[in-house]
Amino acid sequence: MAADREHVRGTIPSLADLDALTARARLADGALSAVEFTRACLRRIQEREPAIQAWASMDERLALAQAEMLDRYRQTGRPVGALHGLPVGIKDIIDTKDMPTENGNPLDSGRRPTEDAWVVARLRAAGAVILGKTATSECAYLAPAKTRNPHNPEHTPGGSSAGSAAAVASGMVPFAIGTQTGGSVIRPASFCGVVGFKPSFGLVPRGGILPAAPRLDTVGTFARTIEDAALLIDALIGYDPEDSDTRPMAPQQLLETARSDPPVTPQLAFIKTPAWPGIEADCAAGFDELTEALGDLCDEVDLPGIFAEATIAHRRIMLAEMAHNLRHYYDRGADRLCAETRAAVEEGRGITAADYLAALDWRATLYAGLEEIFERYDAIVTPATPGEAPRGLESTGSAAFNVLWSLLGVPSVTLPLLTGANGMPIGVQLIGRRDNDGRLLRTARWLVHTLSAGH
Repeated sequence: MAADREHVRGTIPSLADLDALTARARLADGALSAVEFTRACLRRIQEREPAIQAWASMDERLALAQAEMLDRYRQTGRPVGALHGLPVGIKDIIDTKDMPTENGNPLDSGRRPTEDAWVVARLRAAGAVILGKTATSECAYLAPAKTRNPHNPEHTPGGSSAGSAAAVASGMVPFAIGTQTGGSVIRPASFCGVVGFKPSFGLVPRGGILPAAPRLDTVGTFARTIEDAALLIDALIGYDPEDSDTRPMAPQQLLETARSDPPVTPQLAFIKTPAWPGIEADCAAGFDELTEALGDLCDEVDLPGIFAEATIAHRRIMLAEMAHNLRHYYDRGADRLCAETRAAVEEGRGITAADYLAALDWRATLYAGLEEIFERYDAIVTPATPGEAPRGLESTGSAAFNVLWSLLGVPSVTLPLLTGANGMPIGVQLIGRRDNDGRLLRTARWLVHTLSAGH
């Protein structure tokens, strides 16, 4: 079932193919320098960027200057951060004070923030090399970015975090960050064949990130392994008093939890969700194979009929908030925006306050139904997308299998475990209880090992 990514990364081994944790170990013991690793990533970008178009902006000299500084710091013998010397890609709606942040938007062309976003400041403090800004859909919505799918450039990489997903999938960078409002982490991760992790809503502060729909917007990660995704999120978790959806809490230590063995054998609930009628045949067949392989460890569970309201509620919240947060673009240059962004603002302006508030109320009602499932099961398993990345670049694909989980603010992770009829990857999505992110990642790692042992 595992997708074959050899044609994406090539057959010649390179330092750029190291996963983050392996590279971190080599950096720590002196077998590898930050400059060497960064140069390897830059070489890979030079080779593959013309075809993939994953990056919105990049300054090689700046990247190498960061790496040189980090190597000098390590030589002092002082303590280093968890990401010291590891390159990372940043979605271009996330402010960086030394690089442009243009939000995929012509109205922000040439925009240079004066401060880093909260998450970028955390990355720098952890010793990461900010390699560059990855391509995004306009204002993180639906208009396709310039990026191509590394598995087949005639297929969409998904959106809106297309550049981050494609950069990791093509071996340009060990991991990257993006955001999800509907399906903008999980969908491109599935289409590009990498691990995508959307943590619980409010776990990672969003200061300095373009707001689309703040009741939904969540920072997420793309990586080659579950452990790398956990390593990166660990560095981003925190409390920002300026982000009212964050709260003080003890460190989650997601990597430590993800690497541990479950105390008991997990039980999974296979849930088709109301989006199942749109499933493609090869994806449905893959899930038949998956659930058969798991046997008694996985039960099919039906959601109550009221969950069909989730898509409507999500859309109302998203578009009403986009109409508010993107109004300044629309008012000063609607004719320069993509049709998808204009339509979102216009539809959002027509949503009544009563309908918006009622949509917000659905979150608590539906989450109560999930809690009953999590009393019995460790995680929900469900498709990440209807199937393979669609052919054509006119659309970013369907987020139908993502919006419910974005609405409810639960953690979700997609794993590149299935392959479609055209040889393209298809993700298996796992959903966990809110604020049980470590347990979800531990279950995801167990699932990968269980399927590997059985095949």
